[in-house]
Amino acid sequence: MTFKSNAKAIAAINGFGQRRNRLHFVLGDFDERSIFGILPTVTNMIRVDHTHVLSTFHQYKSAAAPRVKKGLVLMICTALEIHAELEEEIFYPAIQEIDEGEDLLGDSQAEHQEMKRLIVLLRQMEPEARDYDETLHALMSNVLHHVADEETVVLPAAERLLGERLGELGAQMTKRRLELVVPRSGEIAFNIGRAVSGNKAALWMAALAAAGCLIWAGPSRETWRGRRAIKHIP
Repeated sequence: MTFKSNAKAIAAINGFGQRRNRLHFVLGDFDERSIFGILPTVTNMIRVDHTHVLSTFHQYKSAAAPRVKKGLVLMICTALEIHAELEEEIFYPAIQEIDEGEDLLGDSQAEHQEMKRLIVLLRQMEPEARDYDETLHALMSNVLHHVADEETVVLPAAERLLGERLGELGAQMTKRRLELVVPRSGEIAFNIGRAVSGNKAALWMAALAAAGCLIWAGPSRETWRGRRAIKHIP
């Protein structure tokens, strides 16, 4: 089974695949108030995260080696965990401040909880488990529904109502992403190696996709450990 058989998945993935803007920041400590004008807006960062997660989903095949399947699944789980935390800490509170009874977030937070439940299950499973593919498929269906709601309702409303705050919130999200990614850089690199070992071109595509991990911090120990791990994958 591949996810190509899911018509909704194909449509979503193909649509998001049209966005080719691959952003890559190398940032150390910064004052978000002074640089938010040069960073992507919070809504565009969310869209890029969606694209990367769906691209990683699209690489998953049931017939792949267990090591490759597990690497891809753990990349997806990490990406979604980081993405959800960023939305819950930064984006959703900003939406709730400007929501004038429209219930813009709808089921977004409930969908996050279901997503987290499925991630816990996947992290506890091995690729050989009978329901491994089915559980990932359930997670993908949840994410596709969530992404469709956000991209058709929540993000356009945010762009209409938040105005100049979009850049400021994008800077806050960039800074917080660094704080979340850096301690996990070794884990992320290891799972990238599992998923695409032996194919350096695919490795770097996956590196961009993993955890929305387009941002490496300044030269901290954890950051360089992750970079060395990626560099030495065959």
